[in-house]
Amino acid sequence: MSDAPTHTPVPQFDLAGQYASIREEAEAAVLKVMASGRFILGPEVEALERELAEYCGCANAVGMSSGTDALLAAMMALGIGPGDEVITTPYTFFATAGCIHRLGARPVFVDIEPASFNIDAGKIAGAITPRTRAIMPVHLYGQAAAMDAIREIAQRGNLPVIEDAAQAIGAEFNGRRTGSLGLVGCFSFYPTKNLGAAGDAGMVTTDDPRIAEALRRVRNHGMEPRYYHASVGGNFRLDAIQAAVLRVKFRRLEGWQQARRDVADRYRRLFAEAGLARESTNAGDGIVPPIELPHRRHVYHQFVIRAPRRDALRAHLATRGIGSEIYYPLALHQQECFKQLGYRQGDFPAAERAAAESLALPMYPELTPGQIEAVVAAIASFFRQ
Repeated sequence: MSDAPTHTPVPQFDLAGQYASIREEAEAAVLKVMASGRFILGPEVEALERELAEYCGCANAVGMSSGTDALLAAMMALGIGPGDEVITTPYTFFATAGCIHRLGARPVFVDIEPASFNIDAGKIAGAITPRTRAIMPVHLYGQAAAMDAIREIAQRGNLPVIEDAAQAIGAEFNGRRTGSLGLVGCFSFYPTKNLGAAGDAGMVTTDDPRIAEALRRVRNHGMEPRYYHASVGGNFRLDAIQAAVLRVKFRRLEGWQQARRDVADRYRRLFAEAGLARESTNAGDGIVPPIELPHRRHVYHQFVIRAPRRDALRAHLATRGIGSEIYYPLALHQQECFKQLGYRQGDFPAAERAAAESLALPMYPELTPGQIEAVVAAIASFFRQ
C-alpha cells in the first residue's frame, strides 16, 4: 500500500451504486406489483417468505413491516407483557430494548463480550429471575452470539430465545444460520442492511407452526378470520413492493456476503501491513480490528474498529471525505429514557467502553481495493500526526 497522501472520498454506504447493478430487474419487479394491484401481503410476500425460510433453515418465515415490528410481533406472539422481564444486551440498536419497554415489560441488561460486542453468555444465568420470560441475544454487526451456551441456559430455565438477527442475515453459528438458532428469529431489511429493501421491511422465522400462525394474526390486528378478533395485534404487514425488491436482491445476497467478507479481509491485511493493528486500545496508537470467532460465519453488516481518541479520528476521516459512523455512542442503560430501570454508570463496563471506542468504517460489497486503501491510509495519517 502506498504511503502517498490521498483524499479519495469514500462514503459510509453506497446504495445508489448497488441500485445501479440491479436497476432493470428491480424496476420490472416493482412494475409487476403495480400492475397486479396486490400491494399488501399477497403472492410476492408469500414467495419471499418461502425463500427466506429455506435460506435460514426454518419451517416458517412471516413477513413484517420492519425489523422493529418483527421484534414486537415476536414478543406479542409469545405473550410477553406488563410485569415480564426479557434479558438482553445494553449495546445494540435502540429497538431491541425499546420494543420490550413498549409492551410493558422490563429489559434486563447483561454486559457484552469485548471481542465480539455480543452479550456475554456467562453472565445471563445470574440475571434470571422468576419474572424472566425470554432471552433476546443480538447478533451484532453480522456475527452470531454464543448460541450454544445461550440455548443451554434457556433450556434449563424453560425460556424461549428470541434472536435479534436484524444485522445478521446469513451469519452462522456451528454451521446453522441465524434465525434457526432460537425459538424465533427477527430480521430487519432496512435499506442499509446486507439484504435491504427500498424502505422498511422485516421478517420473523420459526420452526413452530403455532407461533407462525400467531405471528400471522398479530401482524394483521389479531384478525382471524376476516373481521374477527380473538386478540389485539398490530398493523405489521409487509408491502408487496418491498417483497418484490427484496426477492431481486436476495438472488444476489450470497455473492454480496462473500464480497463483504473479502472487504473485511483486505481491511485487516492492510491494517497489519501499515502497523496499525493492535490487540487492545491500551497498546498504543493504532486500531483494534474486528475478529471472527471460531465456529462462526461473520457477514460484516458493519466493519467496526476500536480506536483510542475515536471522536478525533472520526473528525480526521471526515476532512478526507471518508464516511464513518458511531454505533452506538451510548449504551442503552445510559439513555435518558431508561433511567427508571435503575442502572448506573459502571454497571456494564464492557458495553460502556465499546460505546466510547467503536467506529464503523465504510463496508459494502461494491467497495473497491482503492477505496479500502484510501480508508486505511487516512487512518494511518491520523496516527502519524
